[in-house]
Amino acid sequence: MRRRDCGMLVTLLIAGLLLAACSRSPSQEVLGAQVPPVTVEAIDGTDLKRVTLIPRSAERLGIETAAVSREVVGGTSRTVMPYAALLYDERGDTWTYTNPKGLAYVRHGVTVDFIEGDLAILSDGPPVGTLVVTVGAAELYGAESGVGGH
Repeated sequence: MRRRDCGMLVTLLIAGLLLAACSRSPSQEVLGAQVPPVTVEAIDGTDLKRVTLIPRSAERLGIETAAVSREVVGGTSRTVMPYAALLYDERGDTWTYTNPKGLAYVRHGVTVDFIEGDLAILSDGPPVGTLVVTVGAAELYGAESGVGGH
């Protein structure tokens, strides 16, 4: 599949999931006001945004995380994360979504030295122990960038 076609497919998938997550449910109502399935807020002093989901949205998206770790690769201790946690934006820049607490997610730039099997070996990225999103990152990016608005 061509890269552009793949991008269109991902965009449509994100829009569909976000629209499905926007459906009203009793757990989303607080004293008659609907709680949005996702909130996106700027992080002061940065160009980044925090994406926060309600539990039902996280469940629907199937969000999964894993920790950045140190492993011996080619005889050298290296910082690694699952390949599945990598996300490429429209310019080809490489990112991952970190999970600093609860259902909040923040995009973090990474520099990949190389890929080995299902691991991304990093020359720069989140510190060891940081939780990164391995399933649902594309949907978080769609929410952050406003794809499929509410």
